[in-house]
Amino acid sequence: MQAGAEVVVISPEVRPELADLDVEIQRRPYEYGDLEGAYLAFTATDSREVNAAVAREAREGGVPVNVADRPTEGDFAVPSTLRRGGLQVAVSTGGASPTLARRIRSELEEVFGPEWAGVVEEFDVARRSGDAPHQGLEEEVSRCLSRLRG
Repeated sequence: MQAGAEVVVISPEVRPELADLDVEIQRRPYEYGDLEGAYLAFTATDSREVNAAVAREAREGGVPVNVADRPTEGDFAVPSTLRRGGLQVAVSTGGASPTLARRIRSELEEVFGPEWAGVVEEFDVARRSGDAPHQGLEEEVSRCLSRLRG
């Protein structure tokens, strides 16, 4: 890994959504030694052999690693996170099924719509000013949360 690089993606193929981010991209296969200087690693290839090799190198180098296809080989799982302004709702299956976590998060997106960014902001303003949130805001929160109960 290059000195000073924040995020490095090493892959022969890179999805457009990654290519649009502010990351260093090296379009090539993984090679032993790529984790030198790394603080954190993710391996999510279509190759069991490559994912296992990255996990081995990470263990040898004391680098925490997330292994997408075999979470038990890794050190941590990443939750599926829904963000609405200051509101963050994270769903995790502890690595058992990232697909299930994404599905649950997707369902929660309907309950916690874009308006929640404003709700959180209003609560923040009230807290900072020492005031209680207005009654209408409390009622809106109760209405929205009741949808979770069915």
